[in-house]
Amino acid sequence: MIVAIDGPSGTGKSSTSKAVAAKLGLSYLDTGAQYRAITWWMISNGVDTDDPEAIASAAGKPTIVSGTDPSHPTITVDGVDASGPIRTQEVTSKVSAVSAVPEVRARITELQRTIAASAVEGIVVEGRDIGTTVLPDADLKIFLTASPEARAARRSGELKGADVHATREALIQRDAADSSRKTSPLAKADDAVEVDTTELTLQHVIECVVTLIEEKRAAK
Repeated sequence: MIVAIDGPSGTGKSSTSKAVAAKLGLSYLDTGAQYRAITWWMISNGVDTDDPEAIASAAGKPTIVSGTDPSHPTITVDGVDASGPIRTQEVTSKVSAVSAVPEVRARITELQRTIAASAVEGIVVEGRDIGTTVLPDADLKIFLTASPEARAARRSGELKGADVHATREALIQRDAADSSRKTSPLAKADDAVEVDTTELTLQHVIECVVTLIEEKRAAK
């Protein structure tokens, strides 16, 4: 059972995906963490993140390993735990530019497909282009949405003390960058089920997704 969960930042993708995977005994993959990881590696190794050619030539160098246990997802870069460093504001501000480079997307997409194919019990894969590009044959595709205001409030809650208005503007800019890139833009797959989480609690979203998966399993 391969489940693709896509959507912009602040819609509850990660929290929902991890909880659903844990509840149903599935593996879990945060694809955004992989793009953050390669961005962090670029910054740490002095690669100019404003230079697509420099990014492209370095895309194959780092070794990125993702742990798929939903209760304790891990990510390492060249053997170093990157779970903390990839969440810095510097990485956040540069990940869209790095992940827009076709060579980066090709490298990470290949990695994601390999991980999904090796998940014996099935996997929940969350990101922005999973249902459209990475795993177009996924058994179930879900696209989470929410209003910019709701997303900003949630993200500000995660980033303690963050300004909600500034966070909202940053999210809108990130949406525009991710939706307009030429390679694998953020988009809802034609056969995806859209779930608007604006007025829903996290628990309600989890229950909704679990129900969708169980219905799909029953129909197989």
